[in-house]
Order: sequence, then C-alpha cells, then structure tokens
Amino acid sequence: MSETTYLEKLGRSGDGPHDIATAALMLAALDHPGLPLEPFRAHLGEIAEAMKSQAPMIARVADGAQALSILLTTRYGYDGDRFHYQDPKNADLIEVIQRRRGLPVALGILYMHAARAAGMAASGLNTQSHFLVRLTYRHDDVTIDPFNGGTVLDGNTPLPTALGDARLAQTVSDTDVLLRLQNNLKLRAQEQGNGARALDIASRMAVIAPRRAEVWFDLARLNEAAGVLGAARRAYERCLELTPAGEALYNETVLSLSQLKRRLN
Repeated sequence: MSETTYLEKLGRSGDGPHDIATAALMLAALDHPGLPLEPFRAHLGEIAEAMKSQAPMIARVADGAQALSILLTTRYGYDGDRFHYQDPKNADLIEVIQRRRGLPVALGILYMHAARAAGMAASGLNTQSHFLVRLTYRHDDVTIDPFNGGTVLDGNTPLPTALGDARLAQTVSDTDVLLRLQNNLKLRAQEQGNGARALDIASRMAVIAPRRAEVWFDLARLNEAAGVLGAARRAYERCLELTPAGEALYNETVLSLSQLKRRLN
C-alpha cells in the first residue's frame, strides 16, 4: 500500500485511535520518495517489542512511565532538540529516528507508540505551547514530557508558566496529534516564505482529517494565495459543508467564497 493510499484510508476511518507511529512514518515518507521504510518499521517494531517485554513488571502507571523513559531515553537515546528546535527535521519521523532528536510532538508519538504496546492508554494533550502525553493504566494516570526524557509532571515538578496546570488539560485524538505534527512543518514553510511547501503540507492535513472544516478553510486560503483558484473554491465549499450555519467559521467562509467568486467571474 502506498503512503498516500494508507493516509487516505486513515482519514476515512475517523479520529482514531490509529497506529500513530506508522501514520507519522507514512507522512514523513512523502518527503523521502524512494527511501526504503523497512528499517524504520523494524525500529518501531523493536520499540514495541521491548515495551511488551516490560508489561509484566508494570504494576502502576508510574512504573510504565519509568520504563518508557529508560527505553526511549537511555536505551535508544531520544531527546528533545534544544539547539535546532525550529529545524523541520524535528517534525519528520524519519529524520527523528535517524537523529534521535525531535520536537515534543514527534517524540510524543514514539512515547505513545511504546506505551500502547505495553498495554497502557496514551493520548496527547491539548496544551498549546508544549506537547505532553497522558498515560493511563489501571484507573490511574500521569502526565509526561517526551521532550525532556519522559519526565513525569507531578505536583513537585515546576511547569513553564505558559502551560498552566497541564495535569488538568484534556486529551486529544490521534488525528489531532498528527495534525499538530504537520502544522509544525507548515508553519516552518510559511516562515521561510515557501508557499508551495505550505500548500503541500496543508493538502496532506486535509487527507488525514477530511472532516475538519478548519483544515479545509486553511487549505482554501493557501490555494487562493497560490493562485489555484478552482481548488480554493472547492476547499471553501467543503468547509461550508462541514460547518454549521451561523458559526463564525461559516460566516467567514461565506465571505471568503463570495470574494473569490468575484475574482473568478
């Protein structure tokens, strides 16, 4: 199955849970045409098997968090890239696996992958400034920071002011996590003035989240900026189909589509 076919199928399946590491790998593969994926699949399988072997020793969720940290930080050497944080490679799972460095969300995907292999529930959180993961096991949970070695954020752990109390944050779907990963790439492209690259990433986001109105609105705007007006119109129309009448996004889309139609006439 090609990467595009895999991602289209994932998008049609809903918000997950997904095989989130494989999905991130497939997204990364779009930027590495012709690169064999077997070594990366094997690495993900090795991580999963290593955590499965730890499962019998996990009595509490804190045990699982410790096992994850030892496996991914000590054994495999994964850590946050503090020196080149803005490098797009940090949101590309292939590059992250090769370099053992990445953004919080990319590393979080590996932590989620490993945790689930050991029978724990693992979800991303809706914190805006720094991606965190919540682990749940036997009716107990902890919040961990994948960027900083899987550190458990408990009452004794100082948090960045911008995070507020991350322990109270709500979980998000796997699709939200994948969108966050891709959004990092899109923002980097926009910062570099690479509109074509931003449009390509936005198109991928629409493939994996075809029911998200805001994704189609963003895609429409980028197509319009690139002068691809027919595609922009279709994206605006899809956004309207997905947005209840009267909502702010609906009204904004109606206005944008009306202005675009005047350009097309």
